[in-house]
Amino acid sequence: MQEALDDGACRELLAERLPGLPEELVTALIRLAGGDPDVLIELAGTLTPGQIRGSVPPPCTLPLTSRLGRSCRAAVAGLPGPARRALLLAAADPDLTAGELLAVTGEQDLVAAEQACLVTVTPAGVQFLPAVLRAVVYYDAPHARRRAAHLDLAGLLGRRGERLRALVHRAAAAGGSDEGLARELFAAAADGPARTASAAYRYAAELTTAAEFAVEALAAAARQAWLAGERQQARLLLRRAGRSPQAPAHAHALRLAGEMDLREGAAAAARDTLLTAAAELSSRDFPAALEALLLAGEAVHLAGGQGGYCRLARRILARRTPGEPDPVAQARHQIAGLTAMYEGDHDAAFTHLRDVLRTAPVVADPVALIRAANAAVLLGDAPVARVLAGRAVDLARDRGAVTLVPQGLEVAAFAGLAAGHHDAALAAATEGAALARATGQPGLAQNHLGVLAVLAALVGDRDTCMLRIRAAGVYDSANGPGQARAFCEWALALLDLVEGRPRAALHRLDSIFVGPAGRGSLVVQVAATPHLIEAYWRCDPPPHTPPVARTAVLDGAFEPFDRWAAGTGQPYWLALRARCRALRAADPHAAEEYFQEALREHRRGDADFARAHTELLFGRDLRRRRRPGAAREHLRRAEETFRLLDAAPWAAQADVELRAAGAPVAPRPVSAARGLTAQQERIARLVADGATNREVAEQLFLSPRTIDHHLRNVFARLGVRSRTELARRLG
Repeated sequence: MQEALDDGACRELLAERLPGLPEELVTALIRLAGGDPDVLIELAGTLTPGQIRGSVPPPCTLPLTSRLGRSCRAAVAGLPGPARRALLLAAADPDLTAGELLAVTGEQDLVAAEQACLVTVTPAGVQFLPAVLRAVVYYDAPHARRRAAHLDLAGLLGRRGERLRALVHRAAAAGGSDEGLARELFAAAADGPARTASAAYRYAAELTTAAEFAVEALAAAARQAWLAGERQQARLLLRRAGRSPQAPAHAHALRLAGEMDLREGAAAAARDTLLTAAAELSSRDFPAALEALLLAGEAVHLAGGQGGYCRLARRILARRTPGEPDPVAQARHQIAGLTAMYEGDHDAAFTHLRDVLRTAPVVADPVALIRAANAAVLLGDAPVARVLAGRAVDLARDRGAVTLVPQGLEVAAFAGLAAGHHDAALAAATEGAALARATGQPGLAQNHLGVLAVLAALVGDRDTCMLRIRAAGVYDSANGPGQARAFCEWALALLDLVEGRPRAALHRLDSIFVGPAGRGSLVVQVAATPHLIEAYWRCDPPPHTPPVARTAVLDGAFEPFDRWAAGTGQPYWLALRARCRALRAADPHAAEEYFQEALREHRRGDADFARAHTELLFGRDLRRRRRPGAAREHLRRAEETFRLLDAAPWAAQADVELRAAGAPVAPRPVSAARGLTAQQERIARLVADGATNREVAEQLFLSPRTIDHHLRNVFARLGVRSRTELARRLG
């Protein structure tokens, strides 16, 4: 069997063989083949004209006439009857564990199937070889045997307390409509894992005779399929739900369609769809209307259109119901906070968003936690954002909601980037990019790649930065996706800054702040403001731009940032605010006071890279003002920290400034401890002399977190496991 293909490669293969196939048929073939190219080719070659036109249902198993179909059936036919029954039971439930299967069949029956190389049995379950054999075994069995298998499994799972799975098997064995069972399935699915819940809702739609309830169940099945990473199945279910546009549940389907468009990168289309859904739901399902508005707020954030959003939000928020549950109250505060922020009322925005965080500790829903984490980002509270996003990711994994995992990782990645925790941001964005692609969320994958590009640019790694930007593909069209493109423009501007091209950096950053709607991003604009101010300050003489226009751009960027950063109360943002004020100050004494304020705030936090950057700019400013002695102190600290953080290009800038300030920069000695940099050896020797991590941090003007990180690297490089061994190794 060849290596499995992903969905994209499967689609390309089918397009080569049979271009123009209906989407429903393409999805069915990919699901049936399980990524096996041989199976996919064989299925494509046996399609009937009716299936190709879409007038006949897609195949659900391998045709009797196909080569692989004959081979699979011959292998199964050679097994004893009990072994064939064991295979049917396994085929009837992909989530069946080996222990559950052994409770309804004999161990020797499974052994016979394994010896025939038809399955692999592990404690987690049964894997068919090839994957399509599951469908062959199931659909080749007579209806009566399939029904008996489902009833056997329903009984077993019911006795074991697996109510939802037992109900799904009862539904599979049902012979016709069953209103009571449909309602039971719908109610039980609310707390089930995503894939099982999707099956339950789908069966509920099939068993009911109530048209409106069926549409509601199909919309719910589509959402759970999407959460489980089954994007195409979700689209098919949405199409079925959309065939009854008069039903109120149609608005729920519209909401999910908008959410899927948003994650796939179509922010403008998502915004319009979600605002329509919110308006339709506002008089029918108030909590669902708030959900649609929250998603629309994300789309507006990327595609523009704040005015229309704020008007609709105000109208919907005016509706109040007594005794609103906590999730509804949380959603209300988040929408009110976002609306106030779009309208420039930061005080009101912060009040509402802090109310969101007050209820977050008791929230157990991954979607609500991701939104609370986003609220923390808007409040500038990166540590809280990372904690909430981490909880959301853990809950999503536990519930099988794999689509939500990269969404939580996106917040964690940005929070790590914003707070200077670059290692954590790198890990989150790397995993998030891969998972976003695997779950059919290309727009989200581009955002992760944009964060990775910025992280590479921050340390001057041009090759990696450009690789990430090319992978994001944000320049493949005239407009590109808003937030991802803004991240990539920011990354390129950072490369310009680190490579000494402030004018080019200024031009790129301008595109984020004054470009067309959808080209920039509120989050990126806030985070990039300090670099915009720095780029202008480093242009000497200032750029040939009309002074009034340039001042307007800088003021337009800095004034909202200044108000927002002050409202956060967070050391990281207060430090950057003071740094920006220093760079904008005309009076030398005021500039020095602002720089000193920035360093005090940096010492309250633990973002060593940002502190070193401030030291570099302060030293450069002091040298410009002909105070080389004072400049050298800050430049030397900046240079040492940049080297410790492996930011060699920034360290080189500090070296240049040190020489310009009259400091002799001696060649760096070779480390006595082989494999260590000079800075790592300095940390190692301080620790070997008995200093604690906190004491080392205080001596080197770094955070204990950074010292701990580099000490672990020292231990690994020297092959020691304790401070005692380190002291012995260094003599």
